[in-house]
Amino acid sequence: MQVGFRTDTGRKRAINEDALLVLPGENLFAVADGVGGSNSGEVASRSAMNGVEEFLKNNPVSHAEDMEGKYRQNWFKGYFLRCFRKINNDIIDTARSRPENSGMATTAVTAYFDDKTLYITNIGDSRAYMIRAGEITQLTKDHSYVADLVSTGTLTKREAREHPRKNMITRALGAGPEADPDFYCFDTEPGDRLLLCTDGLHGELTDDEMCETLKAETDLNNACRKLVQAANEKGGRDNITVVCVEE
Repeated sequence: MQVGFRTDTGRKRAINEDALLVLPGENLFAVADGVGGSNSGEVASRSAMNGVEEFLKNNPVSHAEDMEGKYRQNWFKGYFLRCFRKINNDIIDTARSRPENSGMATTAVTAYFDDKTLYITNIGDSRAYMIRAGEITQLTKDHSYVADLVSTGTLTKREAREHPRKNMITRALGAGPEADPDFYCFDTEPGDRLLLCTDGLHGELTDDEMCETLKAETDLNNACRKLVQAANEKGGRDNITVVCVEE
């Protein structure tokens, strides 16, 4: 497994409210983005990543070893939904107990490799992409105001990129008592490249631009560095976090 990752404050923000988690030994990778406009977004995003790591440690996935097919998929779905719900509750409890953190929230997207199967869980607008045979596919759906408008045909994807409310998300960890993440299951093939990123990347670069960089670089750390550099050259209006994985 080859892994690359990078996080950057960008050119417009004073602090980095993004966080990432890279656990190749456990086949798990994640990124989070503290919600802009909330207090202590950086605390929320780091809490989410720490929470994923702690949940994995305290709840071994070896319990699924004897399961196959849909039973195994459903077990992992329940596993990661429980993980996100626990993190949601922990963030809310922290916000309630510490007034300086009141209102904090975060997006999150996790990726877990289970042999030839990839499980993705996400909430908010941090994304997962797959690059396969020179083509890029967005695996997750944004939980955002403009994504809802695109899904109903009210906006085109191009219009959504320039919409003044493009950064308004509709779901996040810590935003309410009930976490409602999406869960996806995908088959993987040799040579696939997974890209996890916050909106500081996909808000500046098009899917095609990200794909071209990943196709051009054999070393994933170099690819991540160039993706961040390109996002900054386009404006760097937000924090930028990238994780790339190739089995």
